[in-house]
Amino acid sequence: MIRTPIIAFLGHVDSGKTTLQDFIRKTAVVKSEPGQITQSIGASLVPAATIHELCSELLQQLKIELKIPGLLMIDTPGHAAFVSLRKRGGTLADLAILVVDVNAGLQAQTLEAIEILKKFKTPFLVAANKIDNISGWRKLSNNLLENISQQRKEVQDKLDTLVYGIVTKLSERGLNSDRYDRVDDYTKSIAVIPCSAKTGEGVPELLVMTAGLSQKFLGRRLEYSEDAAARGTILEVKQEKGLGITLDVIIYDGILKKGDLIVIAGLHSPIATKVKALLEPKPLSELKSGKFRQVSRAVAATGVKISALGIDEAAAGMPLLGVKDNLEEAKKTVQKEIADISIKLDDTGIVAKADTLGSLEALTTLLKEGGIKVKKATIGGITSKDVSDAAASEKLDAAILGFNVSMPSITTVGVQIITGDIIYTLIERLQEWQAKERKKLESRAIKKITKPAKIMLMKGYVFRQSNPAIVGTEVLAGTLQAGAEIMKDGKAITAVKQIQEEKESITEARKGKQVAVEYERVTIGRQLNEGDILYTAVSDQDYRKMKELKQYLTDDEKEALREIGAIMRKQNPLWGI
Repeated sequence: MIRTPIIAFLGHVDSGKTTLQDFIRKTAVVKSEPGQITQSIGASLVPAATIHELCSELLQQLKIELKIPGLLMIDTPGHAAFVSLRKRGGTLADLAILVVDVNAGLQAQTLEAIEILKKFKTPFLVAANKIDNISGWRKLSNNLLENISQQRKEVQDKLDTLVYGIVTKLSERGLNSDRYDRVDDYTKSIAVIPCSAKTGEGVPELLVMTAGLSQKFLGRRLEYSEDAAARGTILEVKQEKGLGITLDVIIYDGILKKGDLIVIAGLHSPIATKVKALLEPKPLSELKSGKFRQVSRAVAATGVKISALGIDEAAAGMPLLGVKDNLEEAKKTVQKEIADISIKLDDTGIVAKADTLGSLEALTTLLKEGGIKVKKATIGGITSKDVSDAAASEKLDAAILGFNVSMPSITTVGVQIITGDIIYTLIERLQEWQAKERKKLESRAIKKITKPAKIMLMKGYVFRQSNPAIVGTEVLAGTLQAGAEIMKDGKAITAVKQIQEEKESITEARKGKQVAVEYERVTIGRQLNEGDILYTAVSDQDYRKMKELKQYLTDDEKEALREIGAIMRKQNPLWGI
């Protein structure tokens, strides 16, 4: 028997993957996405009847008889962070549709998607989307080729230029391609189909090409036996109201029935359980839409929600096996993949929370790419234990990032909690918070360090020679602070006891100021003399710290610091390095 082909939609963020499927489904899934960007894998079944409805004229014209039951479309996130989710889409797919904004060409995530498809040897078509945005474009016919031929010459030329830009980029990656009507051998060239998710132009051609190529070239790959044990891949592990923990699964081979014994991969060990309930999305509804109907069996290929006992530690992206005879053999099969869960934790870092394992995986992937360590990553709402764990971290790590989880009604003093339903903006908000906190910490740190200063004892302004010596002092560079140690020829010789300006005590004097300064432990005329050029005594450690925080120093403070470093390195060439 022939099963439904699994078609993955991949491509750059905002290329129109979900909108293109919406036109096919006649739904508005994209409008329900936070920020209108897909956050997790979704799956929806397009029956053969829908393909006939959208493509009847084209099917008749090309004399194509549909033999497949329909198409199972898998929608994958377009953001770079979700490479692991897209890999699941790539490995799972029989054929892929790479959606490209024809006006933008092959962007970063598009190229990444191509590498995934090449790695898993997944055949694909290119949907060159958004032709309606080409200047001067008009919809003049429902037939794509007729529509193109009726455009003004400059518009046709522009389309050709854009399509061949895509062809050139694919060629650079060792892939032959051409506009679909110019391809002679589909086994050797990738078809590029101009289309518009907004107006529907090219969508019938895209569907017919997808269905036709699936039937012609996938062959035995689409065959299955009703007697074969079901095989599937877990897309998401979710908490559903009234059902508890459920599994969103793509069954890609065999038949799964209610009551069947299955083995699924768990976080620590294989889980054996029986199917308590099977729920299929209604035709043209997404697996994640919540519009389900109970069924007694699920026939490949289809997306199905499974309710079963003891599946709390199931892992997204892992295999699901129906068990006919040998339970232990099935457990060994999934055991090999359990160690491959890609959420790796650090000894220090922030706390990450998400509603599903797939989302948590994407969240931690992006955090790692941003150089942010994660010490704890779990599924579910934010708890008081999470807050305690975050509070025990260093200041910049005292944060909890929560995707699609609720804010806790508990005390969170000292812990920054950032929640939201668009993953990549959560990371941006965390980085903004860390940047502000880092500035606060650095600002406090610089205040604790004696600032660099270059001073001169003014001639004719010795008010007292000793106990303490009081001398008129000009600040030549930097900032002179009360309490600062003062050096001469690289050796600490005295300390500033007090600074006075117009008989008023002040804590510091900046460049250009002439002030009366009390100096301890020295006598003017012995250790110090009028006209002496002196510097604040800076420790090796404080020097390095000030170099790290130089953005908080004024230009003349930096000048004084450089001169201090030069003096100290005459005695020790490695000082401050």
